[in-house]
Amino acid sequence: MIPTPFYLIDEARLLENMRKIERLRERSGAKALLALKCFATWSAFDIMRPYMDGTTSSSLFELRLGREKFGRETHAYSVAWSDGEIDEAISYADKIIFNSLSQLDRFGEKAAHIERGLRLNPRFSTSGFDLADPARPFSRLGEWDLARLEQAMDRISGVMIHYNCENADFALFDQQLSRIEAEFGEVLKRLDWVSLGGGIHFTGEGYPLDDLADRLKRFSETYGVQVYLEPGEASITQSASLEVSVLDILDNGKKIAIVDSSIEAHMLDLLIYRETAKLPQTGTHDYQIAGKTCLAGDIFGDARFEAPLQIGDRISIADAAGYTMVKKNWFNGVNMPAIAIRRADGSIDRIREFTYEDYLSSLS
Repeated sequence: MIPTPFYLIDEARLLENMRKIERLRERSGAKALLALKCFATWSAFDIMRPYMDGTTSSSLFELRLGREKFGRETHAYSVAWSDGEIDEAISYADKIIFNSLSQLDRFGEKAAHIERGLRLNPRFSTSGFDLADPARPFSRLGEWDLARLEQAMDRISGVMIHYNCENADFALFDQQLSRIEAEFGEVLKRLDWVSLGGGIHFTGEGYPLDDLADRLKRFSETYGVQVYLEPGEASITQSASLEVSVLDILDNGKKIAIVDSSIEAHMLDLLIYRETAKLPQTGTHDYQIAGKTCLAGDIFGDARFEAPLQIGDRISIADAAGYTMVKKNWFNGVNMPAIAIRRADGSIDRIREFTYEDYLSSLS
């Protein structure tokens, strides 16, 4: 039995998402790129590669990882490239997407041997969090002024439009895409490809996948463009858990189970957005599940169990892949969870363990 804590990727659940992506690609003609900002655990790439067209990145290191570990088509994006990065970036990329006209002006000539694109900001989004809203006031993410876009048209072959965030509402997607067509349609007709980014929760239960596919196909045919999607969360949703063990049980007016993990160190995305972890909710025995760091608010959330917890009991925290594994850190020197994959046949492979030497090498 693998010692806790560890992230457990479920191959069978991951393949369910991959098959939905495959179906969407086949029906719509769209291509799907894994968004590495959400999930970059490359030990799972062999499972995903047959169902996706490549990767998209947000930094030089993600870009290199996509090229070396995933292969296939490799898109390079960064909010701002530096002089010291650009030559290496264009050596890995098939397409490079500049965030601003000024970045295109500065580096476009160097990247002329590959396809160049620009980020287009439609000035609206589906994000409910100001922190993650690309259309927030004074957003630095992309261009929207038609005159500035016109200055780029002879140097770009496509645009990236990222405006969805956990959007499970197809009608809203359809409505907002229509708004983009109304405002930017004349620009889109002059392009070869359009990336509609990520944040479309099309692998979720009950999502009208065929309706999305037909809408994407119609968009592609109307403007004569290759459509790209950049699924991150949609690729890996519900495909991994964080497995932890109870170290101590307190009762300070509320029963608290302290586990051998930390929301601050191992599920930081939830703490940032002030969300609770997806914990067991069956039974009548209530506990607050708390982490082992010294942070007072290191709390995963409240859970319910069929029987009273005992020291040594294991707890499975669901949905621990997207924006979770990429944000793990060494706060308090708490050891990183190992990484394991439950294969489709039920066997579990322990892929990676982390040691004091990994902690030591992360500092100087």
